[in-house]
Amino acid sequence: MKLQQSLFDIPKMDCPSEENLIRLKLQDFSQVHHLDFDLEQRQLKIQHQGEIEPLIQALEELKLGSRFIDSHEVDAHSADQIQEKNLLWAVLIINLAFFGIEALWGWLANSMGLVADSLDMLADAMVYGLSLWAVGAALIRKRRVAQIAGYLQLSLAFLAFMELIHRFISPVELPDFKSMMMVSAFALLANAICLYLLQKSRTKEEVHMKASLIFTSNDVIINLGVISAGSLVYALNSPWPDLIIGMIVLFLVAKGALRILKLN
Repeated sequence: MKLQQSLFDIPKMDCPSEENLIRLKLQDFSQVHHLDFDLEQRQLKIQHQGEIEPLIQALEELKLGSRFIDSHEVDAHSADQIQEKNLLWAVLIINLAFFGIEALWGWLANSMGLVADSLDMLADAMVYGLSLWAVGAALIRKRRVAQIAGYLQLSLAFLAFMELIHRFISPVELPDFKSMMMVSAFALLANAICLYLLQKSRTKEEVHMKASLIFTSNDVIINLGVISAGSLVYALNSPWPDLIIGMIVLFLVAKGALRILKLN
């Protein structure tokens, strides 16, 4: 079967949050067969049937600066995608595992920085889970699943934020800076492993997973932020560095959830 492959430049598409917005926006277009995201180059390839104008209009409504480049005929996507699915499953499991580890150790170590970082890991896992549904198939209706994921992510961030406010206004014990730094160091290693696994797919023609170069760099910055906060807790003998990094990460998690929910 022959399809049209249309290429778009999307300058403001620089993380999986924008990728999810686009997937949700285009999921009800029956003529769309496959989406190939390249967040590193900020480009999107759409394999579709029929006219391109409705897709152009839908992307423009997202206000991400989308610009149609060209379109040409291609064979329907039929390459073996088992490896791509395995890689996505691997990074999904790693992120879910570290969500549990950081959440548990965050409470045990009295560290809001670790708790907030665990929610960031959960948000990453949700993105990889939704991406798995798009591998090797036409877009399917997943609005309700995205809604549940967005509300869950937002609810957890809200509960953590309430605890954060409580700790700002009430005296709290110092976080265990050793646990903060140790667990964050392992999370940093986990993100590095995810990056390595995802880079293995970069030679494939359909490689929206190479977006993780940007995505994982954000996670690495957060991990380094928690490690730095742990060292400052020790140096200043104060819980404030942990509370501040916790607030920053929770803001990023909540912002991502709200952007997904805007389309529901």
